[in-house]
Amino acid sequence: MFQCPICEQKTSIPVGGASVLPQNLHLGFEVEVAGYMSKMTSNSDVACDQCAEGSSDPAVVFCCACHHFLCAFCLEHHKRNRIWSKHKIVGLDQEGARQLHTTMKPRDHYCSQPNHEDNKLNFYCETCSLLVCPHCTTVTHKSHSGKEISTVAKTHQMEMTGALEDAKEVVTKLTGAIDENKRMIEQVEISSRNAFLAINQAFEILQQTLEERKKTLLSELEAISLSKTTALTLQKEQFEKMVGDIGHYTDMASQILQTHTDHEIVALGGLIPTELQATLKRVQTISLTPNQHSNITVSVETDDLVRQLSKLGEIVAFIPSPSSSTWTSTSAAKVGTRYHVKVQSKTSKGEEYPHGGVEVKGEMRSKTHNGAVVYGEVEDHRDGTYTITLTPQTAGLHQLFITMDGQHVQNSPNDLDVRPKRDYHTLCNAQQVIQCKAPRCVAIHDNGDIYVGSGYHCIYVFDQTGQLKNTIGSMGSGDGQFSHPNCISIKGDVLYVADGGNYRVQKLTSSGKFLHKFGQQGSGQGQFNCPVAVIIDTNNKLIVSDYSNHRIQIFNENGGWLLTIDGNGSGNHSFESPSCLALDPQGNIHVAAQGSNTIKVFSKEGVYVRMYGDPNVPIGIAIDDEGYSLVSESWGNCLSIYDPEGNKIHTVGNLKNPHGTALDPRDGSVFIANYGAKTVLKYCVNI
Repeated sequence: MFQCPICEQKTSIPVGGASVLPQNLHLGFEVEVAGYMSKMTSNSDVACDQCAEGSSDPAVVFCCACHHFLCAFCLEHHKRNRIWSKHKIVGLDQEGARQLHTTMKPRDHYCSQPNHEDNKLNFYCETCSLLVCPHCTTVTHKSHSGKEISTVAKTHQMEMTGALEDAKEVVTKLTGAIDENKRMIEQVEISSRNAFLAINQAFEILQQTLEERKKTLLSELEAISLSKTTALTLQKEQFEKMVGDIGHYTDMASQILQTHTDHEIVALGGLIPTELQATLKRVQTISLTPNQHSNITVSVETDDLVRQLSKLGEIVAFIPSPSSSTWTSTSAAKVGTRYHVKVQSKTSKGEEYPHGGVEVKGEMRSKTHNGAVVYGEVEDHRDGTYTITLTPQTAGLHQLFITMDGQHVQNSPNDLDVRPKRDYHTLCNAQQVIQCKAPRCVAIHDNGDIYVGSGYHCIYVFDQTGQLKNTIGSMGSGDGQFSHPNCISIKGDVLYVADGGNYRVQKLTSSGKFLHKFGQQGSGQGQFNCPVAVIIDTNNKLIVSDYSNHRIQIFNENGGWLLTIDGNGSGNHSFESPSCLALDPQGNIHVAAQGSNTIKVFSKEGVYVRMYGDPNVPIGIAIDDEGYSLVSESWGNCLSIYDPEGNKIHTVGNLKNPHGTALDPRDGSVFIANYGAKTVLKYCVNI
């Protein structure tokens, strides 16, 4: 076995020896050139290839065409020949050797078969994979498939060119992969260092906390021990003094009894017993039990802590799987509007990956505007989720690309239709007119059904063509009955109805089945005095306009009171008779107040933000996902449209006492409850 110097593959020498192996003609030529160069630059004489044997004239030049060394005599002969005189001649020195390497061309190859020595190898036998001469094609290789060598060479050139292009592409990818590996190695080192620092920092904090707690406990122990010891010492000293006093008087009494006369005993006898009895009585008034117990215990529950510490921390070495990770978006893509995409990273098993730090990218490429690209801003929430924000600049079909560590996540790329900006200036004539009795409010279901709250104390349901398909409720105070259904809010297949005359909010299915209610007449928390509007935010909080109490109340989805925005009083927070509500894209609450003819904006926490507009008795308001406000003015008999900054940009007139207004969630069409004309009008927005 030996290794080929060209392809580096190992092969065995075939029968017949190495001479039968395919020859590398180019390598043979390079070897031949190297041999000539070696002779040209040596200090020894080189024999002339044209002179007969035994000639003593050394060669002085080399013919690059004939591949012959020539002496001075043969050189003259060479120059005289009409064909040979055009050959390139170089000297036998370093410069000649340099020129030789750049000007010498491979000599023609001739057939090695007997009697064919003068025939060039101009054909290729495909059957035998051999170069052959014209005579061989008519004799030995007569029945074989063959082609001219130039044709075969062109085929091989094309194949090699293709292979080179493929190799270039693969090398580019491999180079990119190598660079990515290098980057990943650097990231691993950085991550490792950061993790090392984080571990040390965490345990330093733990050690510091434990040490501080230890010092606190020892300090408390020292204080308690000192307090007990001091109290017991004082008590002991008190007892010792009493023992000393008693001993003093008993010693005096014993001495008097032993040594004093009767007269002396009588003279002193009254004093000693009195003092002694007084001391004995003091002893009886105090406790002889130690005033402190000796027990000092410490309660340090270490078992749970040790168990927790033994599992404290986690080294996460695995990464999320891009092909398992998902993305969602809850809004439509529009020109000039921020489009948000939420990415959830997941493991290869489909489990949510709970850590951040992965490189997530998002971009939007137009299919209709020369491939214009919008790159997204990525926010890493550090919990395995990411938010990509893109603002498309052109309308039409786009492709959305979302990658994680350079690989596509599920459903990426994905086609995305970007809508143009709405042009409310085109609102002039209604494209649809639906006849309806006393329409007070209107709401549009995701399926296109039109829900109209009527002054006839019911809710009419029309299909997209304007045909009546259902009537929900009737006049009354029972479940599912109404007294002035002033506002309808729809989320999914659930209706929320502001049932003004019954001082409550009702929750029903889209088909009218009663589900829940809350509220009663009054001015306390959770009570109403004519609720006229109800909307629901993205967190399922219900926001209710309490008309005659001049306030807004916010509830959880079950009707539990959460917050009140009080309009009574003066200043920015004041408003009178709030008649309708809407939420802007930021979640702010827009309050249109009929009594004060104002539109005021409050945060979801109830903080005043701003005021805009000059409506003439506003009764309906709707806000699109770009922040444009559409306000129906009952006494103005019009619909006023404001841009997101609060500037009035257009007015739709010729209405009759318009009440509620709503937007179709599918295409943004505008619906108006045209109360005075007993119609519901639909305007299609030019987008």
